[in-house]
Amino acid sequence: MYKLGKETLKKSLVNKFQIFCEKNKFEKNTNQINLVKSIDNFLKQNKSFLGLFNKSKRKCFYLFGGVGVGKTMIMDFVFESLILKKKRTHFNQFMINFHDFNHQNKDKKDPILGFVNKLKKYDLIYLDEFQVTNIVDAMILGGLFKEIFKQKILVFASSNTTIDDLYKDGLQREQFIPFIEIFKKNSIVKELNLYRDFRKLGSKKLKRVLHPINEKTSFKCNKYFRELTKNKKKEIIKIKIKGRVFVIKEFFEGIARFDFKNLCDRNVGSEDYLEVVKKCKFIFIENIPKFTEYNSNQQNRFINLIDIIYENKIPLFISLDTGLSNIGSSKKLKVPFKRTLSRLYALTSPDMKI
Repeated sequence: MYKLGKETLKKSLVNKFQIFCEKNKFEKNTNQINLVKSIDNFLKQNKSFLGLFNKSKRKCFYLFGGVGVGKTMIMDFVFESLILKKKRTHFNQFMINFHDFNHQNKDKKDPILGFVNKLKKYDLIYLDEFQVTNIVDAMILGGLFKEIFKQKILVFASSNTTIDDLYKDGLQREQFIPFIEIFKKNSIVKELNLYRDFRKLGSKKLKRVLHPINEKTSFKCNKYFRELTKNKKKEIIKIKIKGRVFVIKEFFEGIARFDFKNLCDRNVGSEDYLEVVKKCKFIFIENIPKFTEYNSNQQNRFINLIDIIYENKIPLFISLDTGLSNIGSSKKLKVPFKRTLSRLYALTSPDMKI
């Protein structure tokens, strides 16, 4: 049996999860408990990392479901429970790591094989927020995961969408279909649906969302910023990322203030956001617009930015043209943006403290 800790022989993974819920005062939910049972069965069928007979050809447990239903919480619980060689990373960061490796080893014939060989030291890799938003990643994933599965590395993946809907309506999507077939063939797929978003339960207590943008809300934002940065030293931070320089002009000992345009109306991406967020412990984002078909590129950057801020548990203060419920979306980003909205509720709640 895979190892879960000292109590493995006495308590099943499900029992440990129930104790975990009681300890943290989480609501016990039948759907979540059944999901833990499914993960438990998946692990029992994949014992190759202990050198035992490998029963299952399926090396990936793919979990999808609506926003705020507890996917990450459950996967994190299982991941932390397992005693084996493992790695947890956001999917965006995983792809950045691959592109960096590819750039550093561009003279080699097969960068995919080289990258996966580095992953072989892990029995399990956990990719949170699995999503495909650009053609470069879409064209790589088929070969990358074919090699990962060939090397019998176990994969946990969580997403807001089904495998069939990954990279939906993307450019040259027909070339992405082979990846979908490879991934489905090698995955146990489960859905978690609780019909409500736990992150919105405290939404009535929202204190750090200001709208519409006018003199009154600007005054409130300035006042809050002054209170938060009182007696703190101001700096101008310059961050170098692969030859680019990102400047934070308003920075007070970890408290950073940005205009939406400076973050999302320029040619920046996940690599830039990851480096910026490393410097911050509280972030102001002002003048967030309504999203439509005409600013979908900016919306896509905003989605990536909020994912990274949420992953690093950094509180937010935002001002926007309209309330969160009316912020709009481009058609192609409507599904992933639901996750963004849910996370904005959580990041701006008083429960998320500096």
